Amino acid sequence: MFLSRFYKSVLLVLTLLFHFSVFADERPNIVVILADDLGYKDLGFTGSSEIKTPVLDKLANDGIIFDNGYVTHPYCGPSRAGLLTGRYQARFGMENNVSYSPYDKYMGLPLDQTTFAKRLQQVGYHTSIFGKWHLGGAPHFQPNKRGFDYFYGFLDGGHNYMPGEVTVGGKGYLLPLMRNTKVAEFDEYLTTALSKDAARYIQKQTQKPKSQPFLMYLSYNAPHAPLQAPKSYIDKYKHIKNKKRRIYAAMIDAMDEGIGLVVESLKQAGQFDNTLIFFLSDNGGVYPEEWMPNANWADNSPYRRGKVALLEGGIKVPFIAHWPNKIKKGQRFDGLVSALDIAATSLALAGAKAPASEIDGVNLLPYVTGQKNGSPHQALYWRLEEASDLWAVRTMESKYMRQTLPGVGRSFFDMQNDPTEQHNIVDQYPAKQAELAELWNRWNKHNINSVLDQSWEYKKVRDDFYDDLYKRRQQAAQELKPYTIH
Repeated sequence: MFLSRFYKSVLLVLTLLFHFSVFADERPNIVVILADDLGYKDLGFTGSSEIKTPVLDKLANDGIIFDNGYVTHPYCGPSRAGLLTGRYQARFGMENNVSYSPYDKYMGLPLDQTTFAKRLQQVGYHTSIFGKWHLGGAPHFQPNKRGFDYFYGFLDGGHNYMPGEVTVGGKGYLLPLMRNTKVAEFDEYLTTALSKDAARYIQKQTQKPKSQPFLMYLSYNAPHAPLQAPKSYIDKYKHIKNKKRRIYAAMIDAMDEGIGLVVESLKQAGQFDNTLIFFLSDNGGVYPEEWMPNANWADNSPYRRGKVALLEGGIKVPFIAHWPNKIKKGQRFDGLVSALDIAATSLALAGAKAPASEIDGVNLLPYVTGQKNGSPHQALYWRLEEASDLWAVRTMESKYMRQTLPGVGRSFFDMQNDPTEQHNIVDQYPAKQAELAELWNRWNKHNINSVLDQSWEYKKVRDDFYDDLYKRRQQAAQELKPYTIH
């Protein structure tokens, strides 16, 4: 009996090895490119006449543009947690940004959550991340422990772009860059450094005698603040009068150029046609809310507001897919698409498995190839901290939401005739509102309350702890009687 089970196990392993050795080249490489705080209209293919993005425009025009592409949260950390797990982050209580705190064993993406990178790693993909992590600084939260074979980037939510330049913005902005778990070099404009390293990674992976398919997560911090760019890029945008927007435009230009390095590396390696490339932003561009009144450099038009808002300007993002072997050129798709779908699609293509309860996304391939019609999602959902009563639900026809922002509050919009949310018709269609409310309530039953404090709350508690500890040690030192020696 024991030998029988042993031989069956050996046979299974050999079968899997044979499968991967024979079919690995047929499975596509997957490249996920994520911008940070990118305004909806700040790319050529979304309507910008000010900012030049020829590389992204060509990828969009030669692939498919998702006209209703959304992220799961209107700011950085939770949005990235949803993308990387393929689950709504409210499922595991991660609705606030992770604070960089390398000695806190709880401050990060919960360890019981599996990234889709880990699932691809388990079926033979080599996995890599370049750039922003923002999901935990303690060793057990870092990328190499969460499914990535290779990491070149930084652990916090922001970083200086210029080596040696000091910018107020939090200690994390001055953290060293990391290569895996060691400090790495940082001697040129950060966006360019990340892009070059990603291009070198492709060359290295594809030159191996038995190359395996790879997943690349190119997680730019551009064009997130601080606003910094080389003079040569800024000078290209002298026609933009707003100095902040001029630098912001230069940052996007440098990102587009860097993506071009990655595309060219794929072409040189003969991998371009069999690589699925996703591009999107983690949320909308910044908007001058009362707590950041001078944040006026992004353009989210035609949508209202931006980052942190549950209006379209905060959660609807530029979103494309490009794969010459499978996706026909020049397509536009108006069904509801979510960042969650990147994980689900990647798992399907890689032949990886995950329990249905652990994946909220949908495999997009049947929709982009015409095998399925309609919308991948009946509805999409948002929640900002359970106790705060901030929420939204969107179907193809309508959107119902509540957020305590000036001129917003509880709102209901006809998304067919008013996609830019200009006319709040709340309570005019009670039956439709009730239907959306029921959808959201049903979804919310499977969520848990946030387990992380907001960054400023957490940092205050942490600072108070150290202040209190120091005061107690001072008092203890003063109360200690002096001693003499003989």
